[in-house]
Amino acid sequence: MPAIVIVGAQWGDEGKGKIVDIYTERADMVVRFGGGPNAGHTLVVGGEKLVVRLVPSGILRADTTCVLAQGMVIDPRSLVTELDELERRGIRTVDSAGERRLLVSDRAHVILPYHVLVDGLREKGKGAIGTTKRGVGPCYEDKVARRGVPLGAFRDPARLRELVTRAIEAWTPIIRDLGEAPPSVDETLAAVEPSRARILPLLVDSQALVERAVREGKKIVLEGAQGTLLDVDHGTYPFVTSSTPTAGGACVGAGVGPTRIDEVVGLVKAYTTRVGGGPFPTELHDDVGERIRKVGAEFGSVTGRPRRTGWLDLPALRYAVRVNGLDALAITKLDVLTGLDEVKVCVAYDTPRGRTRDLPMDELDHVTPVYESFPGWKQDLAGARTMAELPAEARSYLELVEREAGCPFILVSVGPARDETIVLRDPFTTPGR
Repeated sequence: MPAIVIVGAQWGDEGKGKIVDIYTERADMVVRFGGGPNAGHTLVVGGEKLVVRLVPSGILRADTTCVLAQGMVIDPRSLVTELDELERRGIRTVDSAGERRLLVSDRAHVILPYHVLVDGLREKGKGAIGTTKRGVGPCYEDKVARRGVPLGAFRDPARLRELVTRAIEAWTPIIRDLGEAPPSVDETLAAVEPSRARILPLLVDSQALVERAVREGKKIVLEGAQGTLLDVDHGTYPFVTSSTPTAGGACVGAGVGPTRIDEVVGLVKAYTTRVGGGPFPTELHDDVGERIRKVGAEFGSVTGRPRRTGWLDLPALRYAVRVNGLDALAITKLDVLTGLDEVKVCVAYDTPRGRTRDLPMDELDHVTPVYESFPGWKQDLAGARTMAELPAEARSYLELVEREAGCPFILVSVGPARDETIVLRDPFTTPGR
């Protein structure tokens, strides 16, 4: 049975929550492989909206096991808040047989109060890059510096205190230099103690769990967070996240080998958005950009910040196809473009060295997009369930994107609801490879 990876093909916020939710109807397991509470997925089911920041979208499916893998960084207080909200909504994290549906890697690292403090202080200075201030970057810093706190340390209070003490000693001069007093070890441990008892029963060796599911022929979705252009290695550095949201990160973050992956699906909006600082060549600063923001409800699901909006960027999409090895694309929010007189798409760039169809990553502040224009459409798309039911103008737009990206569409989303979707191929029943 297939194991599929779903990644964002832009700067994040591509609508992964809805698409993962659709695919998990047939999945046995959904594994979130990277990022932290800086990534939010908005789900609309039965007219009700649910935002999850850490818990995989598959939690809405009663028979699906959800795993927070070791590539993640987890704020225990944020996780407990999500668990409480799920319970309030009547969404069970234990199945009818009493088995836990939500499991957490004991090797995922813990976001602690000093991480959040440092993140917020840095964003007040000249070096601000527009983070969500959730402590994600500083936590990954500790992990790479080998002074992090894995969740497994929650099992041993003495070891937990030792690790927290060492980390606070390292952060103390930095926090003081940023103008604040560092928290004490006792304050830090007291802040997470109420969450510790709730999380301990969820901890597992997630790598072994996922590998066993693969060997047993289970259907598995490996769910990414953020997007390709925010990847710490392949994104618009330094305006990037602190993890690896590209397809390669699925193997590292979930602990499975690349030969276990059957298909990689990239998600792309029918236009482009970005949150925070950094280059954005197709950004719109006019009434059209504002209209897309309002109609598309382009406000951060974690921070509420308005997203920057712009036309679809095909050089960036081709780049995402290449670095992820995408087998297929799923396009979201096509309906948001309905009502525009003209729809544009960037097909190339004019750069100081001439015109290029590639993404000139180091020159994005000095390029001019080359656009191709399409007549818009007025027809409501929400009822379309086949490509033939789309207006001709929308089909022409999609055909150009598919052809220029060099990667086929397998799904077209025409509205926020689960059923407002055109499914062209099911990767579980008909893998692309």
